[in-house]
Amino acid sequence: MRIVLVGPPGAGKGTQAKIIAGRLAIPAISTGDIFRANVGAGTPLGLEAKGYMDKGLLVPDSITIGMVRDRLADPDVAGGFLLDGFPRNVAQAEELESILVGLGTKLDVVLELVVDNDEVVKRIAGRRLCRNDSTHIFHVDFQQPKVPGVCDVCGGELYQRDDDKEETVRERLAVYERETAPIVGFYAEHGLLSTIDAMGSLDEVTERALAALNDR
Repeated sequence: MRIVLVGPPGAGKGTQAKIIAGRLAIPAISTGDIFRANVGAGTPLGLEAKGYMDKGLLVPDSITIGMVRDRLADPDVAGGFLLDGFPRNVAQAEELESILVGLGTKLDVVLELVVDNDEVVKRIAGRRLCRNDSTHIFHVDFQQPKVPGVCDVCGGELYQRDDDKEETVRERLAVYERETAPIVGFYAEHGLLSTIDAMGSLDEVTERALAALNDR
């Protein structure tokens, strides 16, 4: 099965991508993984991308699309894939369609994770990370430390990243609505869209997504 997963920041795309792909025994492919692989391997596209990133500039669509094209030609995706983080706009969605036509295949479904903006803000703005180890993550509502402001694991100070502050989260949501949300309409017109309620527990959302896939 060939799947694209879309949704706003904080909808749980990364986590659900890994779980769903694991259940279906297909690779979960994120743009972050593709970028790191190309930059780490020093591929021509990776070197181009690094040049932009080192200057603090956005990597052009042409480079991102080239990396995705190369990744989708790898043998391990012959039986299917789940794309997370691509496409981000209608132009990329059209390019993806062209790539898949060139590979003699097409998308089966686009899963849209839907979550209320206020819930997104609550999920992200409530995160607190340990200054000693950023993998130690807590939440002011959902996973409180035993001692406020102190990491349960190592005793380090807990803090809120600038990217997790409410005003930043709301700006990210505005960018999503402006740039990425239009692909929902694009895929709905193509009859590929399945909408998933992303409110509730992790397992509940996973089961809803799998049920939608079974209906295809």
